[in-house]
Amino acid sequence: MMSKFDRRLIFIGIFLIMCGFNMQKDQITLYSIGDSTMSKANTADNYPGRGWMQMVDQFFDGSINIVNQGASGRSSKSYRSEGLWNKVINRVKEGDYVFIQFGHNDSKEDTLRHTDPQTTFKENIRNYVNEVRAKKANPILLTSIVRRNFDKSGKLVDTHGEYVTVVRDLAREMNVPLIDLNKKTAELVENLGPEESKKLYMYVEPGVTAKLPKGKKDDTHLCEAGALKVAELATQGLKEIKSPLAKYLVK
Repeated sequence: MMSKFDRRLIFIGIFLIMCGFNMQKDQITLYSIGDSTMSKANTADNYPGRGWMQMVDQFFDGSINIVNQGASGRSSKSYRSEGLWNKVINRVKEGDYVFIQFGHNDSKEDTLRHTDPQTTFKENIRNYVNEVRAKKANPILLTSIVRRNFDKSGKLVDTHGEYVTVVRDLAREMNVPLIDLNKKTAELVENLGPEESKKLYMYVEPGVTAKLPKGKKDDTHLCEAGALKVAELATQGLKEIKSPLAKYLVK
């Protein structure tokens, strides 16, 4: 027959389990939606590419969930039309955060991805923001990181045009926190210059990875060091906009 002491132990155990469940249920989650510059790269076979959101975890203290849902090749249009957004927004709960970063692939000419910056792109970003807010969660807009695109005089040349300015304008119009990664990465790349800035991107020698037997020179996608630096810039941005997320950063 079970003693009062044994029953008390069982009650305490159930109570602790329920508390743990509720803590996990109530834990804040930071989601990210966007393209390959933030998504999780497959690092098998010594592949050196990384998305910057892939490196963000190490800047946080471990007390929030971080769910990187960036997807390679997607635009603000195709991310929704392929059903990727539904998988995210259906999981978002009150108090969560969503990083929103599009623009790299919206200028592509194919009909699956192309958007016009002042019409369809703007509307897509507006819809993402409104749908996050409808869940009583917190959208944070981010501008696209720069491509390493220097002219002959060594000056960095913009490749994103209005896709960046639209995000900035919407942030002001809708009162959405903005981390201007385009500005931050432009300053970083310009300060490093044409040669040193290669160390941020996918400049891979032949034979380094079976995935790129001939090597690669890629001025869009980041290597591990570059992704780590951009992740650092993004988390610095959280402090600058005084986001409540900043309190979860490693001091």
